Order: sequence, then C-alpha cells, then structure tokens
Amino acid sequence: MTTPQEIHTAIREEVATVLIGNKSIIEYLTISLLTRGHILLEGVPGVAKTTIANGFARATGLDAKRVQMTPDLLPADITGTQVYKEADGTFELQQGPIFTNILIADEINRATPKTQSALLEAMQEGTVTIEGETMSLPAPFIVVATQNPIEMEGTYELPEAQRDRFQLKATVDLPNEENELRLLERFDNQPTLSPENIERVVDPDTILAAREMVSRTHVAEPVRRYIRTIVAATREHPDLSYGGSPRASLAFLQVAKARATIHDREFVIPEDVKRMAVPVLMHRLVPNTETQLSDRTTDEIIEEIISDISPPSSDSTKSMPTTAKSEDGGVPRQWANTDDK
Repeated sequence: MTTPQEIHTAIREEVATVLIGNKSIIEYLTISLLTRGHILLEGVPGVAKTTIANGFARATGLDAKRVQMTPDLLPADITGTQVYKEADGTFELQQGPIFTNILIADEINRATPKTQSALLEAMQEGTVTIEGETMSLPAPFIVVATQNPIEMEGTYELPEAQRDRFQLKATVDLPNEENELRLLERFDNQPTLSPENIERVVDPDTILAAREMVSRTHVAEPVRRYIRTIVAATREHPDLSYGGSPRASLAFLQVAKARATIHDREFVIPEDVKRMAVPVLMHRLVPNTETQLSDRTTDEIIEEIISDISPPSSDSTKSMPTTAKSEDGGVPRQWANTDDK
C-alpha cells in the first residue's frame, strides 16, 4: 500500500479484527497521523478509549508508549532527566517515554497543569528540552490522549494552550445495540482477545510518504475562504467568549486535505470541511458564562454556524482544475463537489 486511502483502509480493517465500531475514531486517528497532529479522545469509562489507541498503534507498527497520567506525575517522568553516575562522576541522559512515535497519555486531565505543560513543546515543535539541551523527537510523533468527562474529582481541566495544541478532539460513544451484541459474541468466543492480536499493516516510511501526498492535496481559494469564514464566525458568536485561533484555521486546512486523500480525492470539497468542523473546533471554543449555565454545548454552536454559512457554490470553485491525474498516471478522476461517505 502506498496511498493514504490504502493506509487508512488497512488500519481500519486490522483494528476491526478486535474492536467493533468506532470507524470515525480510526479515521480521525489516521488523519492526525498523516498531518503531524495530535488527538484527544473523550468518553465515559469502559468505551475502549485506551484500547483504540493501543490497537491503532499496533496496526501502524510504530513505537508506542503509554503513560498513566496521575496527580503525582512530574514533568521529568515524561520528558526524562539527567541522571548522576556516581562511578565516574558524570551525568547521563535518561530519556522519558515521550521519545517515541505514539505517546498514549491515558487520562491526561489527572495530571497537574505543570506536568501537562511538559507536552507543550513536544506537541508544537516536535522537540524536548532537558537541562538546556534541545533534542528532536522521532518522526512521526503523535500524542493520543484520553480523558473521562464525568469523573471530575481529582482532575485538572486542560489549559487553553494545551487544548489548542490538540488538532482534533473525538468523542468515543457507547456502542449501539447491534455492535454491543457483536462485541459480546466476539469476546464470548475469544475471551483473551486484545490489542496484542492486532498485526502491523504499515511501516514508518510508508506513513511519511503518505504525509507528503496529503500535503500536495489541492485546496481551491473558495474552500480556503470557507474555512476562514467558519473560524471567524466562532470569534464573533454571542455565546462564546473566545473562538478559534489561527492555529485552528491551519488545523482545519490540514485535516480537510487528509480527509480528501483517504476518501480517494486529490482535492478538498466543502463536505470535508463540514465533516471536520466539530472535531477541529469543539475543544477550542470557550463558552461565555451564560452559555455555561445553560444546556447549550459547543457542538450545537458549531453545527449552527455551519448551517448559517453557505458553502462555496459550483460557480465559485471554477478556478479548480477540471481533472486530476491519479498517482499512477492512469485515467484522470473528475473533480466533483460530492460527498463520499
């Protein structure tokens, strides 16, 4: 496999040998991996957030490390530190778990803000500074964090700067009746089934090559304006104290390009933007006091903004090429403003 679509399909199908459902979560994880992003998975206990992250890591074949975030965890427990060697009187660098391809930060909101801040440089710059020495992290590097939205005792809300560095936030929902029955049947037949049963289906070089393909995905000027208009609307919305930042706009652009490629297109359509609006924006928006006291959610506000803004029409996107050749030089694929689910 060489294309982002093939990578996504292979990962999704391999993870499905253990897990049932959550196809959209696997899509979001793949999008983040292909765009140098990070993702926050939120869900009630028992919906397999950590299992999804572990299964995804296994399918990619990348080095992965899991850190159980707790209140007594120190920044050095994540980044590493200089250890004194009494034998020869020198200091030796002991790298922390952050030196990996996929860092699974389990229940990230149980760590103190000071410890959470240890991830800021890594998530933005791809580097870690220890005792004044700055070191690059392996490539690719992605943080997959989980958090529980209902058990707030002993937790610390993620600071705005930390939330903004997560490219996407995805909600892991409870399974529907059909999927839960299938889950019961599968684990009744295979009680020891776990992420360890998931096989590697891609390699790092393939992932890095796919990233380059995503970066070349075409985005027409009207679509870029559409993205900017949506983000700007969050900054002016009466129910929000703070809207999306320019980092949100850039995240929007990248994830829309990745979604297009994994749906076998070389161009972004407005539907890519619509589908990614909630996961890109939901954790970045800060409701005002009145909204916080009501039952209104940021998801609802985003959906209203999307419905109020007209997407680019066919006439406004005529600057886009009418055909695009496939990677293998085969028959050109028509550019179409259609949704491919």
